[in-house]
Amino acid sequence: MINPLPRLLALARSIRGDGRLLLAFLALAILSLVFLKLASEVVEGDTMAFDRWAMLALRDPRDPWIPVGVAWLQVPMREITVLGGPTSLTLLTFAITGFLLFARKFATAGFVAASITGGAILSVALKDLFLRPRPAIVPHLVAVDATSFPSGHAMNSAIVFLTLGALLTRTQKDRGVRIYLIAVSILLTLLVGFSRVYLGVHWPSDVIAGWIVGAAWATFCLAIARILQEHRRIEAPEETG
Repeated sequence: MINPLPRLLALARSIRGDGRLLLAFLALAILSLVFLKLASEVVEGDTMAFDRWAMLALRDPRDPWIPVGVAWLQVPMREITVLGGPTSLTLLTFAITGFLLFARKFATAGFVAASITGGAILSVALKDLFLRPRPAIVPHLVAVDATSFPSGHAMNSAIVFLTLGALLTRTQKDRGVRIYLIAVSILLTLLVGFSRVYLGVHWPSDVIAGWIVGAAWATFCLAIARILQEHRRIEAPEETG
């Protein structure tokens, strides 16, 4: 008698994988629509009241050079914001890509490098498209250049931290470890974005837009990675159980 159980289990895994892909592309569509709505409101000036209120709320009303809160917080905020800068993210990308190359996961290394590089190019293209000036309502506490919308630090940190965090979770069997990796990835992304507003170099809507586009790009790349793994174009992660 033929045992149907292996075929049923294989079918269940296939349905589960397809369902995850559908959810990923649904999330991508929702994030894209939210970004387009936010971008439209930024262009029309509808976010300015909130942006001004939020930035002024983070400064001493008697002296705009002084952020609210304890004085020592400025130092860690400056250090945290560096984590989302091009130098830090490039070094991290090189380190992860190098690890994958040494692990002989050549296709995955190329995919990770291409995904993060593509996200950086998208960030520059969006900035050049919208050409929103930097906020001048409060003094900048770090040097900046280029335009403001969306925040490159927020967007690129979301792309790098969320993509790498999600890929790492697929190598772990322990649920607690997977939750920890995702939580750290999200926390780092949020801290970098907040630091840009705290330091006065981005409007809050710039940072929110950066988070949205970064999360959308990371979702897109992870969905493509799953498709490529199913077709054996890049190496599949270890079975997580």
